[in-house]
Amino acid sequence: MESWATLLDVVILLLGALIFGVLFERLRQSAIVGYLVAGILLGPGALNWIGSKDEVTILAELGVALLLFTVGLEFSFSHLRLLGWAALGGGAVQVVATVGIAALICLAVGVAPGQAVALGAMIALSSTACVLRVLADRAESESIHGRSALGILLVQDIAVIPLVILITTLGGGGTAQTAGIEIVRAAVGIALLALGFLAICNYLLPRLLDADALAKNRELAIILAVVTCLGASWAAHAIKLSPAIGAFVAGMLLAESPFATQIRADLSALRTLFVALFFTSMGMLADPRWVWNHWPLVIATVGAIVLGKSVIIWIVARGFGQTHRNAIATGICLAQIGEFSTVLAGIAVSPRFKVIEPGQFQLVISTVLITLLLTSYLVALAPRFGHRVEQMLLPRIRRRDAHVDTSSREPNVGHCVVVGFGPAGRQVVEALRQSTIDVVVVDQNRRMIEEARSQGVPAHVGDASRPEVLHKLDVVTARYVVVTIPDHRASQDIVRQVRAVAPQATVVARARYHRYAGEFASAGAHSVIDEEWEIGRLLGLQIRRYLDEPHQQ
Repeated sequence: MESWATLLDVVILLLGALIFGVLFERLRQSAIVGYLVAGILLGPGALNWIGSKDEVTILAELGVALLLFTVGLEFSFSHLRLLGWAALGGGAVQVVATVGIAALICLAVGVAPGQAVALGAMIALSSTACVLRVLADRAESESIHGRSALGILLVQDIAVIPLVILITTLGGGGTAQTAGIEIVRAAVGIALLALGFLAICNYLLPRLLDADALAKNRELAIILAVVTCLGASWAAHAIKLSPAIGAFVAGMLLAESPFATQIRADLSALRTLFVALFFTSMGMLADPRWVWNHWPLVIATVGAIVLGKSVIIWIVARGFGQTHRNAIATGICLAQIGEFSTVLAGIAVSPRFKVIEPGQFQLVISTVLITLLLTSYLVALAPRFGHRVEQMLLPRIRRRDAHVDTSSREPNVGHCVVVGFGPAGRQVVEALRQSTIDVVVVDQNRRMIEEARSQGVPAHVGDASRPEVLHKLDVVTARYVVVTIPDHRASQDIVRQVRAVAPQATVVARARYHRYAGEFASAGAHSVIDEEWEIGRLLGLQIRRYLDEPHQQ
């Protein structure tokens, strides 16, 4: 009967996740927040419709393992390389700096050293799921601050495993020598797990299973994934490692196996189940009465984290070449603590490790919930706030960032200024190089500018939305200005500034989304290339070509 009671608990949890997930989606919040709220209401701290604390702990640990297994399946070394040094370096510096600064602040208020480091690790992580969802809804995924946020978030996700190892090491207690032994033991254990699953995924499974059979029978791929995840979690637990580490290693190695593509496709629906189970089980560990009794501490912690992370990421992003506007916007977007912070908190408070106290755990869970609720408002505020702060700093920025050396050249006249040297900008420059018109490129990305210069194209680093940059580029005497960047808000600002500085120039702008094409015309663009409409037209022409020439199919 006890097994059936546990099954009923799972059903109640998932039903609550469904109801509150739908509710929060309608409120334009992340469904993840709904899952957390469902767990809070259903758990022992509120309605108490779920079983004992032991069941809650088991469900939470299982949820962590399932979630990190799906993260491991999506892990790609090739994708990591494409992020570039700015994202990788900036993300790594942000994680280390946030852990260190947060730990020092915790020490200053009387928290024990091990607990301070653990809390710093939790504060360092932001919410990948919520931030990317809100950026996509606002069509800002391709903006400069959106791409910067994505790079930092991916590095944070990768950092989860080292941070899990750190917390489990802190849970070992003892001296620095003991901690060193624990780290070595964890590294050896992970290496053994990796070698074992590498052999199984690449040598044993291909011999026992037929890839064609997996492709024909979709259930087999799902069963393989679940068995691998749970087996890895059990193996990690057996050698006294966190089950979450075992699940992540298994997912990462399975992602490189011959079955990876099929498993990723078939596990997408199951991933939703894993995520819902994890967040509702974590929500059950929260205590609303504790929040009510300690609300000044909770509010102060939320304020300190939002402000502190914004400033840290602002400074880090500036160090890696971002403008103040985009660096501030990136910091505000990532000013929450996210879903993987609850992963670390669940491990740290578990009876096995006992790194943090129950009260500290409640503070982390409460802060996660509140900052996730604030995320949609923070992301909406980020570009405008970044612009306002930059305007306050404008006199100093003009002297430093707007510098273009014009002392040894004649002013350009009748030329074309191309804003942005991404794929679209490169195509424009290539087309113009076949003509007699001079071309000048401006971009905020130094790597893009170096690439343009290597091709013999005059190019300058600068923000084309600033009048002083446009003057230095001789836009006043330009014949054409082509705006190719995908960020629609930044593009519209540039169009307005160009029309104000050089009313005689013909402005051609790229509209990444059809719904914003009209706004470009209102901003003053003479011609707007509607990317979605143009792609649809080309797709229609291509299919017509196939219809007109059926023998070529």
